[in-house]
Amino acid sequence: MLTLGHFRLNLNTMIIKRAHEVSEEMPSLEGTKACTVRWLISEKDRAKHYAMRLFELQPGGIIPLHSHEDKEHEIFIIEGNGVLNDGKKNIQVMRGDVIFIEPEEKHSFVNNSDGVLKFICVIPIV
Repeated sequence: MLTLGHFRLNLNTMIIKRAHEVSEEMPSLEGTKACTVRWLISEKDRAKHYAMRLFELQPGGIIPLHSHEDKEHEIFIIEGNGVLNDGKKNIQVMRGDVIFIEPEEKHSFVNNSDGVLKFICVIPIV
């Protein structure tokens, strides 16, 4: 095992990181409010098929209604609760929920709670 700064790298093919040490970014979707994303696993890590992202939505935070033409999403709520909207109805989501969103399916998130809403989102790399 080799330690490189904050990252630990196994000299075989495995990469191990500490999620809190991956830099936060602001999502590029217009209208997003009080939200950060960390690209935990991406093409930069030699991933060829899927990327793993960690979203943190602060109280009052919003990811506006949108869809993706060619990307499904697999989401796991790891902390907090909030509202998922599918363009027709609001659906309460909470820690432990697993969500599958098909390509072209509309979705948005609102954190209407007093705590942080954190979720892992896995998407295909296209």
